[in-house]
Amino acid sequence: MKLLRVGTAGSERPALLDAEGALRDLSGVVPDIDGALLADDAALGRVRAAAEAGELPVLDADGLRVGPPLARIGKIVCIGLNYHDHARETGAEPPAEPVIFFKAADTVVGPHDTVLVPRGSVKTDWEVELAVVIGRTARYLESHEEALAHVAGYAVAHDVSEREFQIERGGTWDKGKNCETFNPLGPWLVTADEVPDPQDLSLKLWVNGELKQDGSTAEQIFSVAEVVRYVSQFMTLYPGDVINTGTPAGVALGQPEPKPYLRAGDVVELEIGGLGRQRQELKPA
Repeated sequence: MKLLRVGTAGSERPALLDAEGALRDLSGVVPDIDGALLADDAALGRVRAAAEAGELPVLDADGLRVGPPLARIGKIVCIGLNYHDHARETGAEPPAEPVIFFKAADTVVGPHDTVLVPRGSVKTDWEVELAVVIGRTARYLESHEEALAHVAGYAVAHDVSEREFQIERGGTWDKGKNCETFNPLGPWLVTADEVPDPQDLSLKLWVNGELKQDGSTAEQIFSVAEVVRYVSQFMTLYPGDVINTGTPAGVALGQPEPKPYLRAGDVVELEIGGLGRQRQELKPA
């Protein structure tokens, strides 16, 4: 299923994109798309049954805002330097273990919402990423099979980053990763049954119409299954938690000088095969 949330910010309603591309209203079946729903097999079954029966009302998508596909996100765990080609372009050694950092849940916005360039920013960068959405509580998982069984679905994430804040201002990466609007998510939460192999997904990103990133999850240093298994050794993952799994080569940081960092007025578009497409215009904070 392709689950999404539509409406004005803070007042989104749950919806489903059917096989014919029609937008269907889920608000009469479930209250929202969140961790509670993803952990409830019976509720998900009702959604599937209603969709298959053709009982869901059609929504007019014209002019309707698409919000983040997941409400009440618990935590966003991010994996740094997780693509061989990205490590090469930045001159970094491939890590021996996954690099973990966090983004606050309040960085999440809709897939087509405005991204704000922080005040004083000179190095705002782009990163298309595969987001993994957790559907079952995960502690100390032992195998890749067990790890994938705890995944509810996948989405497109834009891990916007401010490289000066991240790298040059001291401390950890957090200052460059948690600026307002720095995690557009969606348009859909695609359930795991529609993604038979998360290591066979194409990722692309354009800036002002120019292709900048063109990669594949096959290039990941640590697979989706390994990332979920590994993270569960250090923290409990709950339904509604999100893991951003890293970005392929092509970010501004990896380009020759002068590096083409983002500015207000730029337009970024990104997509992952089968998971949908995003578009954001950048404006000053």
